[in-house]
Parts: sequence; structure tokens; C-alpha cells
Amino acid sequence: MSRPIDPPSTPPAADIHTDTDAEAPTVPRGYDLVVIGASAGGIDALGVLLLALPARFAAAVMIVMHLPADSPSYLVPALAHRCALPLLEPDAGEPIVPGRVLVAPPGYHMLVEVDRTVALSTDAAVRFSRPSIDVLFESAAAVYRERLLAILLSGANDDGAFGLERVRAFGGTAWVQTPESAGSPEMPRAAIVRGAADAIYNPETLAAHLAALPTSP
Repeated sequence: MSRPIDPPSTPPAADIHTDTDAEAPTVPRGYDLVVIGASAGGIDALGVLLLALPARFAAAVMIVMHLPADSPSYLVPALAHRCALPLLEPDAGEPIVPGRVLVAPPGYHMLVEVDRTVALSTDAAVRFSRPSIDVLFESAAAVYRERLLAILLSGANDDGAFGLERVRAFGGTAWVQTPESAGSPEMPRAAIVRGAADAIYNPETLAAHLAALPTSP
């Protein structure tokens, strides 16, 4: 299994965009991978984001949602009808390709390997969670660098905040749900307090910006 490497440099303080910002970029930046982390209260926001993805979405998508390790996975069947892209729980070695949504299976950390395939791990829980958002964000940042967009949604702990710092350190982009719109505001608030957000949006604005990203021919 690949391990994240040190980022090239420490990024400058974020010039944070919000829902009321009239100066957001008019030309969307392209990404090869979008990673999304959610926990308590995040399922509804996740559904809003997936509903906005067009069928020709040009990036791959990977999702970590905190679930009990011994529970059957319900995310793929619960979310498939809201998304124009195919959703699946990947096996180890699954290629990360544009236009597909990969959902971490319960009880496994999901990581990005240097050859842009999926690794699954039963290593110890991180931030009391397996799968861990930090683990996905950090491994993806080291591989995709400036071609990575990371989105942190509602949750009741601080998982994902460190991972967003790593995303920004490698040149990627970090979006965070507004704590006011989150069912559990602790997770997005932890990222904001750490200065790890490039933008802070409610789910509807997050979805609109996702839908505006480049599509494939």
C-alpha cells in the first residue's frame, strides 16, 4: 500500500469564497478526482451533491461516509437513484476512472494508490473511524495534487480537517459545507477553524459549483 509523501510546500492562507461571494471564478477549474467526506447528518447533503452531477462529469468521485463496520452497506442502493453516474463499492485494485462514483465499504479505509487504483485497508481506526475521511483525503492529495477537489460535509467529529490541510498543501482545492446548514456542524467547523477551507458553501451552492465543472466530450 502506498503511503502519502510530504507536500512540496505550505500553501498561503486561503482566500475563502462563501455563498454571498460575488467574485467566485467564472471559468471553472478542472479536476481529475473529487473526494467527498461525510458523517452524521451528511446523507442529505451528499444526495444533493450527487443529484447535481451530470452524466458526462469529467472527474472520478470517491466518497467516505462514516458507517458502523458491522452494518450492511446501504449507501449505494440508497444513493444510486439520485445520481446519473454509476455508483459502486470498489474492490482493491479497482481503477479510478472518470465518470464513476466509488463508495468506501463499511469497515475499510479507502485509499488512492500511486497508479490511480483503489487500496482497501483494515488498519486501525483514525479519528475513531474506519473508513476515515483523513485517510482518503491525504492519500488522494499525494497522487492528484492540484487536480484534486475535496469536499467536507456534515459530521460530529474532526475527521477530514487534517486531510483538507494536506489537500491544500499539495495544491488541491478544499470546499466545506457551512456549519449552519449541517445536521452536525462539528466536522466542517473543525476544518474552518484550522484554516483548511478554500470555500464554505451550503449544499445547494456546493452542488451548483460541482455541476459547473467541465464535462467530458
